[in-house]
Amino acid sequence: MSPETAVAEKPRLKSTYLGDVAPGLFREFGYSNLMEVPKPTKVVLNIGLGEAIDNRNALDAALGDLTTIAGQKPVIQRARKSISNFKLREGMQVGLSVTLRSNRMWDFLDRLINLTLPRVRDFHGVSRRSFDGRGNYSLGISEQIVFPEIDYNSIDRLRGLQVNIVTTAKTDEEGRRMLELLGMPFERIEDSA
Repeated sequence: MSPETAVAEKPRLKSTYLGDVAPGLFREFGYSNLMEVPKPTKVVLNIGLGEAIDNRNALDAALGDLTTIAGQKPVIQRARKSISNFKLREGMQVGLSVTLRSNRMWDFLDRLINLTLPRVRDFHGVSRRSFDGRGNYSLGISEQIVFPEIDYNSIDRLRGLQVNIVTTAKTDEEGRRMLELLGMPFERIEDSA
């Protein structure tokens, strides 16, 4: 089969969303139009590197880790203002971020939900309270080694990263329900009775 005739395969989680999650949300929330059904639009990964002020190699190592995790090259974030107490000058490189959309976003979400989060030590589910009031979800991961793509022997030190899932949901309830149906392992609600 030649590359011209090859049809790009739909990511597994996107197929699940289109086949099961979207129709379920449509019925559950009683939307009048299919376009109202919430969906993820992008995933933003961030690593803050305060250590990069003193150690230039930290930025290169974190760049390699985030590139491996995301599958695309991150953007280097620079300080917007100088803060003398932190020895920080305007324009210094202090972080990395990458935005995933379309099929890369769906593939990353699939790996995050089904491979990465179950590998976290003493994992009891992700917080239900990490929504921003508009249906977007933020998740902090304390060690990059929980991602199966990262080789433990090749890292220089453990670094955390922030995962922001941006959705079209209008409320936190809609966003939470969509992520639950996609398989996000939220912590259990303990009955107080």
